Amino acid sequence: MRARDLAEEYETVGLDSDAMDAARLMADHRLPALLVLDEQGAPKAILPASQMIKTLVPGYVIEDPTLAAVVDERHADRLCAALKGRKVRDCLSTATPPPVVAAPDDTALEVAAQMAQARSPLVAVVGKDATGARLLGVITASHLLERLLATGSA
Repeated sequence: MRARDLAEEYETVGLDSDAMDAARLMADHRLPALLVLDEQGAPKAILPASQMIKTLVPGYVIEDPTLAAVVDERHADRLCAALKGRKVRDCLSTATPPPVVAAPDDTALEVAAQMAQARSPLVAVVGKDATGARLLGVITASHLLERLLATGSA
């Protein structure tokens, strides 16, 4: 099994995409993360849903989670207001590592090793042609696990 055979279409967003739209995309499709593309369409970052949630939670609550108990439900319902007017780039951590990128000919084990090393829920499969690099698709951890289990039980 090669990366090109495992790659699937996957939702992507740009750095300047609306953060609220990106959060809705994650929620509507129950995605563990989104692949963020740069202006040229190349993989730039992976935005995990957990990072998006962190963007919603006030800093003082992250620093002292016991304060979450004193925030009433009316105010908790307004957490998504933190995304209003923000771009996806604003939701990325400064420590966000570059996305894991596999070549089309990489084996399933090579992809699994990269995914495990980076602890990434996604691997972008990128091919190169005369016009440059282009995204062929994404391999999710759950899809890779499914394929490896199917192969292992056969």
